[in-house]
Amino acid sequence: MWQPRRVQDQTAPPAETFSRRQRLAGAAVHLYTASGSVLGLLIVLAAVEGEVETALWLVLATLFVDGTDGMLARRFRVKETIPWFDGARMDDIVDYLTYVFAPIVLLWTTDRLPGGALGWVLAALPLLASCYQFCRTDAKTDDHYFLGFPSYWNVVAFYAIVLEVGTTGVGVALAVLTVLVFVPVKYVYPSRTRLLHGLNLALATMWMVSYAVLLVQYPDPHPVVVVLSLAYLVYYFGVSIWLTVAGSRKRSASEQGVQAG
Repeated sequence: MWQPRRVQDQTAPPAETFSRRQRLAGAAVHLYTASGSVLGLLIVLAAVEGEVETALWLVLATLFVDGTDGMLARRFRVKETIPWFDGARMDDIVDYLTYVFAPIVLLWTTDRLPGGALGWVLAALPLLASCYQFCRTDAKTDDHYFLGFPSYWNVVAFYAIVLEVGTTGVGVALAVLTVLVFVPVKYVYPSRTRLLHGLNLALATMWMVSYAVLLVQYPDPHPVVVVLSLAYLVYYFGVSIWLTVAGSRKRSASEQGVQAG
């Protein structure tokens, strides 16, 4: 039976094609992200061999990679140039190694955890809680926040070592922060949260500089640098809680307005 020939939709935009150079750039960004896994291995090896300062410098390197790979991925449009490769999944794998597993190993090898069964339990808490968090589909919200404490165990390990925090203090910090993983507070995502974006990014950069300065001064950090470094953490937690409360109030007011209407 004769059927009319289909006329091609002239309104549909042509599919964009990418050059080999663009695809190679996308692959290079993915390789840059993947390099964090190697850095994670080097952190563990340095920790086992007792090279604490080397391990902490490597932690800083992973922070830098993680803080810049997302911007590079968006700049070079890796989702479009290499659509079959899940860069977000790889980023989560690398982040678990460098933000969770390697720092806990570092705390263990530097005797920052209590001995016996309590030490084992405290070491397991961040590992298990972060397994849960990294598998949550809403761990990163649509408006670019982290939901629940964002597994900054590398930061915990850094301060525990540089400030020589005792096993009790480290144990309490691990227990409290593990609980906060499950509390739905929206934490700032420095490189992506739109509100106060410029300020958040600038302060996060300054904090990384303070990290390097404290490490250069280790084991005798200057009190002023310590205060400035810790001030950023106070700001980070304070702004995150404020934004969460403000957002809840805004939603409640909106819901009440809808009901009234």
